[in-house]
Amino acid sequence: MSSSSRAKEVIEQLKDANPYYSKYADKIAKMQQTSAEEFLDRIERVINPIQDGKSQARTYSELLNPKEKLAKEAAELPHKKLTDIMKIELIEDKNVEEIAQIWIEYHKTKDVLAATLTTAQYEMLTERAKKHPIFLLPLPRSEGFEFIMLQFAANTVHFTPLLAYQVHHENAPECLTLVHYTEMQDKGIVLMRGEYDSKVLTAQEAQCLANELQMFYYKTDENKLKLLETFTKRPDEFKHTDLIKEVENIQLV
Repeated sequence: MSSSSRAKEVIEQLKDANPYYSKYADKIAKMQQTSAEEFLDRIERVINPIQDGKSQARTYSELLNPKEKLAKEAAELPHKKLTDIMKIELIEDKNVEEIAQIWIEYHKTKDVLAATLTTAQYEMLTERAKKHPIFLLPLPRSEGFEFIMLQFAANTVHFTPLLAYQVHHENAPECLTLVHYTEMQDKGIVLMRGEYDSKVLTAQEAQCLANELQMFYYKTDENKLKLLETFTKRPDEFKHTDLIKEVENIQLV
């Protein structure tokens, strides 16, 4: 069977095996056309994680350095600036409460997420981000949970569907980016703005990921901290079922 024919066959298998295939169909098709042999190897690992009695699935340790471009960005590029999206004069002479109100009102008519953090929350976020720059979050879907990989770079958090990463590696398209603007940090407030791909996420799903980031990165919870530590330091011991349990507990509160 030719590579082209085999590629078509595994595409059909992937459609049946993964309920989220339709969301990334176009991007997966482009990868198929670029390199049929490489495409086949990647998809085989997703569909058939066990071959000849041995695991050929990507281990969690392989996710710890997923996007070299982002790592380079964090090291070389400046933080995204507040002046790129709004006139800073609107808020520079305001107090914390006024800034927060203006920020939320400013985004009410835009298809983005908007929130504010205290300086203490942002410091906690950045401290944990240095220790755990990459992590997985489970996104509740009607079919179950879809895993979304996050990676910190500069003042931005990038979210990528795990399925898309498994196929595209570092070229995987992002579904959500959260930017933290620190220009008002000396007043005790950090401004957050999130942009999402509406073809992949609803506004509610994007907000859910932002909430989960908050719960793992700037709240104190021993179980969640243990999961972060395990994923970063002992990835082969990391269990996605433990992660799902944490999210299920969150939803019940």
